[in-house]
Amino acid sequence: MVIAVDGPAAAGKGTLARRLAAALGLPYLDTGLLYRATGRRVLDAGADPRDPEAAAAAARNLTPADLARSDLRGPEADMAASAVAAIPAVRAALLDWQREFGRRHGAVLDGRDIGTVVFPEAPVKLFVTASAEERARRRFLELQGRGTAADPAQVLAELQARDAQDRQRAVAPLVPAADAAVLDTTELDAEAAFAAAMALLRERLGELPAAQ
Repeated sequence: MVIAVDGPAAAGKGTLARRLAAALGLPYLDTGLLYRATGRRVLDAGADPRDPEAAAAAARNLTPADLARSDLRGPEADMAASAVAAIPAVRAALLDWQREFGRRHGAVLDGRDIGTVVFPEAPVKLFVTASAEERARRRFLELQGRGTAADPAQVLAELQARDAQDRQRAVAPLVPAADAAVLDTTELDAEAAFAAAMALLRERLGELPAAQ
């Protein structure tokens, strides 16, 4: 079983996808880490994340250690990830990796094009969203919790810029799959979002597998 969880930044898709994976006994993959790690490798090399050649080389040379780095979050990493994700050669380099992960044992994958490109045949697709203002508030609190200084207005502006870049790119833009169930978490906490998602899964699948 593959469950696709897509949506914009700070909508709660990562938290939700991890909980769904645990509840269903499935592996979990945050596909955004692949793009973040690619972007970080490009920055480390002193190159521009918008440079197709540098970004594609970084994607082809990713290692498991790259995904475990501690500097894959924050505004610089966010924008680098969004920039490399717009490059067709990067997406091609990472596509087979994601598909093999899901096909091996089933999985819950979260990202921005899981239901539209990576696993368009997935039996369940969720598109998790929330208002830009609420997502910016969550991101601000997350940064504060990590001890990172942040300005709420700047956080909102950066999030909106990331949204625009993700939605307007020519390759795999951020859009709900035609058959995705849209889950708006603006007014939902993590528990309520999980309950709503489980209800949607039962509606689509009937009886659900239990974690082993």
